Amino acid sequence: QVQLVESGGGLAQPGGSLTLSCAASGSINSITAMTWYRQAPGKQRTLVAQIINDNTTSYAGSVEGRFTISWDNAANTAVLQMKDLKPEDTAVYECSADIILSGSDSTEYDYWGQGTQVTVSS
Repeated sequence: QVQLVESGGGLAQPGGSLTLSCAASGSINSITAMTWYRQAPGKQRTLVAQIINDNTTSYAGSVEGRFTISWDNAANTAVLQMKDLKPEDTAVYECSADIILSGSDSTEYDYWGQGTQVTVSS
């Protein structure tokens, strides 16, 4: 099976930085995309950033220019660098990955991590 493990959340001051990692492990043939989402209390989950396997990236408008997503293919890890954090960035951040399993056909399966809390406060 496959596991996604997120790390790097925590408390940051406004204007500060945090880096989140999402490591995929298990019976992985290939990963076609990795995506970060976030959900603030009382709000819907929203897409934050995505990277696909040709290294194309996309971002929510609210984080464009402040957040950067990258991919360590060898480690099956997506990294989200967050700078100039704002209180409205406070949320549980979750990563998902579209994965083709080893020994399978080309069907993609969607896996999710457990989420990591990011709190931006002075």
